[in-house]
Amino acid sequence: MTGGSLGLRSSSYGSLQQPFSNIVLPIQTTITPPRKPFKMFKEKEKLFHWFFKFAGRKKVGMMFLCIASAAVFVWVLYVGKGEDSQEGLQNYRFNRSTTLDSSPIYIQPVSEKENIASSINVSVDKVFNASPPPLFLGYKLPPGHLCETFTLPPPPADKKRTGPRPCPVCYLLVEEAVSLMPKYLSPSPIINNLTYAHEENLTKSEFGGSDFGGYPSLQQRADSYDVRESMTVHCGFVKGIKPGLGTGFDIEESDLYEMEQCRGVVVASAIFGNFDTLRQPTNVSDIAKKTVCFFMFVDEETEAFLKTSAGLDSSKRIGLWRITLVKNLPYTDPRRNGKVPKLLLHRLFPNARYSLWIDGKLELVVDPYQVLERFLWRKNTTIAISRHYKRFDVFVEAEANKAAGKYDNSSIDFQIVFYNKEGLTPYTSAKLPLTSDVPEGCVIIKEHNPISNLFTCLWFNEVDRFTSRDQLSFSTVRDKIRSKVNWTVSMFLDCERRNFVVQGYHRDVLERMSPPLHIVVHPPPPPPLLPPPPATDATSLKSPQVNVQAPVKKLPVRRGRERKPSSRRHPKGIAGTGTTKEAATTTVMATTQTL
Repeated sequence: MTGGSLGLRSSSYGSLQQPFSNIVLPIQTTITPPRKPFKMFKEKEKLFHWFFKFAGRKKVGMMFLCIASAAVFVWVLYVGKGEDSQEGLQNYRFNRSTTLDSSPIYIQPVSEKENIASSINVSVDKVFNASPPPLFLGYKLPPGHLCETFTLPPPPADKKRTGPRPCPVCYLLVEEAVSLMPKYLSPSPIINNLTYAHEENLTKSEFGGSDFGGYPSLQQRADSYDVRESMTVHCGFVKGIKPGLGTGFDIEESDLYEMEQCRGVVVASAIFGNFDTLRQPTNVSDIAKKTVCFFMFVDEETEAFLKTSAGLDSSKRIGLWRITLVKNLPYTDPRRNGKVPKLLLHRLFPNARYSLWIDGKLELVVDPYQVLERFLWRKNTTIAISRHYKRFDVFVEAEANKAAGKYDNSSIDFQIVFYNKEGLTPYTSAKLPLTSDVPEGCVIIKEHNPISNLFTCLWFNEVDRFTSRDQLSFSTVRDKIRSKVNWTVSMFLDCERRNFVVQGYHRDVLERMSPPLHIVVHPPPPPPLLPPPPATDATSLKSPQVNVQAPVKKLPVRRGRERKPSSRRHPKGIAGTGTTKEAATTTVMATTQTL
């Protein structure tokens, strides 16, 4: 017998040299046994005869059957399993790379094992999965780091300025922020698989909703707040195969392709109804210009204005923004249309990991990586939003919306009464550590993982069903999810938000504002001219009395006295203070004769 015929393990790879199917058994030959073993067999045969003498044949047969079964069981359990486990330990190695990577860790087989797996059409990676993929669990800045010990200074004591204002924020350098970008997703409590409802034949629900949102019933609404490991919820775009194609809020395929290619960070905004002016991000680093996607969603009215005012051409770019035209808008209200990209960016950018939404009236003045590091990664949270600078209670916010005419008052009242019946209460200190129930929703910083995607889906469903004022439905969605899982939304100060975005006015407000007053400075009027001399003959022109005007003789001025701007310089007749032309002429001629 040779080592190859017995399937011995080689010393280099620790695997069988040939598959079991190719094992060749040795040729069996008849060998005459020696006499000594023959005598031992005779003795054993006598022992069996002696055993049969005292036991029945049936009992002996059953005993041998049990022994054979036990032997087979032991061989399979210990010999077979031990051999397979030992073979697996020697034939597979873990590939735990020291570099940060977002892909799951799998056990990688060696080449010979891959050949075996491919011969039976079984993927080794699927069969030999490792433990769950690694997750991002946050980090801490080094001890003594400037941003680690940074505290907000007290607000300036300026009694004349009581409104909202920015406050200092400690950002890391762009290069340091980029190096701290997580390579893995953050944990998503309970829910790991989130899919979205797709319906062609829609049935209207009890109240509210739209074709774009799919009219989820109240029962479906209640089920969507029961957080489970695998969920299917309504999340806009219910018609069509793909968001942006035949679903309402339709986008050209070339733009959809560019959106799918965005796999890192996306900064997005929208202008519908030509409601705002286009503002370019500033202080953006070169690495962000190359790696961050900047998308501005517009409708046809806004696109036409940008073509005439900002020079929008076939490149679809104005500065850093890629201008993306949206057709077949699902709502007649431009503000409600703006809630689609605001809350559903994870559907429009399916491969993006992080998103930064800013309203069209805002200008981004800090690098996106610095914003993400400060408000998301350093806080080890999946979604962050600023709280309102003044109001913390939903009931107070509703009254402020009604007073400002933000929406129909009866619709606002209906929404608040509905939430109140579900358990919404005014905000008090008893809700701590929750710092507010009212956000300033013009900025949303988000990681696209299942739990944060679920939150924005359900938040959009409330906006679709009730009013477009998303501040009124924020706390209801947050608290319902928070009651099921250990998760919440991070809310930072409004003054910190004003540090990285500059807020401007809507276009209609700018047009209503009166132009600034221009102060016009008029020069002083020139002095009056002397009257022309009377006509004379040629001989009289030679007389110096008429042709030449002698200078007025200056009188001496005593020292220590101020010189009066008297009429010594300008006679009254010349100054035009009431004397006649004849008196002025006589005065000049008399002065000439005196000299």
